[in-house]
Amino acid sequence: MAKHEPDLSLIFHALSDPTRRMMLARLAQGPAPVTELAAPTGLRLPTVLRHLAVLEEAGLISTAKDGRVRSCVIIPEALAPVQTWLDAQRHIWEVRLDRFDDYVMTLMKERANDDP
Repeated sequence: MAKHEPDLSLIFHALSDPTRRMMLARLAQGPAPVTELAAPTGLRLPTVLRHLAVLEEAGLISTAKDGRVRSCVIIPEALAPVQTWLDAQRHIWEVRLDRFDDYVMTLMKERANDDP
């Protein structure tokens, strides 16, 4: 049975929404105030704040308030568990596909030997 990783689940949940992915893409360019992140979404501020809360809960961003301005910054190293998991999955499937390829090649050789 696979080890349960709640942090990984939180990250995948956070990444599952296109609005949140768009916010992360913007934050990859540098810190931004909430109003700047909200502008292209067309969403009301409370909705944007909920999206940001999901990202923050997953550890993908951090926020800080300076006076009346709340700014956000991405935490790129928070994606490391996702990369580790994806690398493991890629390895599993590459091994399986290599075994399947070997099996198909063996079948093809056997059929070629059976033909007169």
